[in-house]
Amino acid sequence: MLASRVERGRYLDSVALMRVSRRLEALAGVERAALMIGSPSNKALLRGAGLLADEGEAATPNDLIIAVRAVDEPAAAQAMENVERLLSENQASAPESLPHARGLAGALELLSGANLALISVPGEFAAYEARKALGRGLHVLLFSDNVPLEQELELKTLAKERNLLLMGPDCGTALVAGAPLAFANVVPRGDIGIVSASGTGLQEVASLIARMGGGISHGIGVGGRDLDARIGALGTLAAIDALDEDPATAKIVLLSKPPSPEVAQRVLERVKASSKPCVVCFLGLESGNSGRVSVAGTLTEAAEWVVGRKLPATAVAGLKRITAGRVEALYCGGTLCAEAELIFRRRGLSGHRFVDLGDDEYTRGRPHPMIEPEIRNDHIARAMADPAVGLVLVDLVLGFGSHENPAGVLLKVLKGEKPVIASVTGTDQDPQVWSRQVALLREAGVVVAASNAHAAELAASCAA
Repeated sequence: MLASRVERGRYLDSVALMRVSRRLEALAGVERAALMIGSPSNKALLRGAGLLADEGEAATPNDLIIAVRAVDEPAAAQAMENVERLLSENQASAPESLPHARGLAGALELLSGANLALISVPGEFAAYEARKALGRGLHVLLFSDNVPLEQELELKTLAKERNLLLMGPDCGTALVAGAPLAFANVVPRGDIGIVSASGTGLQEVASLIARMGGGISHGIGVGGRDLDARIGALGTLAAIDALDEDPATAKIVLLSKPPSPEVAQRVLERVKASSKPCVVCFLGLESGNSGRVSVAGTLTEAAEWVVGRKLPATAVAGLKRITAGRVEALYCGGTLCAEAELIFRRRGLSGHRFVDLGDDEYTRGRPHPMIEPEIRNDHIARAMADPAVGLVLVDLVLGFGSHENPAGVLLKVLKGEKPVIASVTGTDQDPQVWSRQVALLREAGVVVAASNAHAAELAASCAA
């Protein structure tokens, strides 16, 4: 039974809509639910899920589509009746003290000194809005994903011509002059600048730097495709230029998943010309030093080298080698997942499974597991019950935007004697409080390592 309606001229935050969808799916008799803006890509997702009725086909990007598939008509009707209540509970009202505007022009009238725009709209409209902001002389953090590659190239070329930064698309994390933007952690100001093509990579390194006594001048995200050969590191090179000229930045860290080889070489040549010492962590490159440039093999090494001290390893007692079964690594952070898999490969280990549950394959029409970690719980419960799995490896990522208690959510499904190793990215100043989350996990018997790389090394030692 499919129930559906379209609310004309209603636009709501996608994260709030995803949360309401998940709460509807928890109601008795509901098989699937979705609340989405009527953009072409969203309608394609709904169509593929069998949730797009005729009225939904006619919806526009200015409309809200509400669809519920249930076992019978009463269950569908009950769910539809709950929609407005759930929306009102999830829509946090903005403080009255903050200025409000309906568009860029109005916002600049209210905040005439602004020099940065954060854009989070459906991918179909993101380039248009970013182009407008660049045209007004604003740096741009483009949180939106699903922006075509050719539009990213166009926007970054325009930003370069105007001597502006274009962070993104799909830029989930930045720290600009101490201000955390999107998914970011609370870290002290300092003299270390970070340029990152990875949101969780930036969060991990900034948090480790903070926990080792260092601080961040700026953390500039550039989007996950910036070091693709077709983009040519336009965002990364612009960010390096900006940090080179910044008097508050004394050292620079560069982070990325495996980049295009020719682009990696171009970036390495650029940092060699910098007047400031640089640490580069392009996952997959071997560690080494060349003059003022050091190449770190892991995110932990990058943080250690730029701070100049070693991250203490966690003392572990009673963790034994697994004699049967594979390691099942279930991650929220894509770069953290890639780092763990790389550590296993370097040790010559195979037959283990690494899953990035934040990938588009798992998040289409659903919140990211950093926002709603219960999405991962189904996978963890299956791994805990699977006799072919000998050990489970997980990450928790704290900070603004992330779930208020990810450890508490994880502990709901950790049943049985199977060993679990975790890393927790964050600081004690984060809303979730890093030490509190670690303590919850350890009290339940989870082995919590000092970093993601340390956790992966522990798991690899158990599997070797």
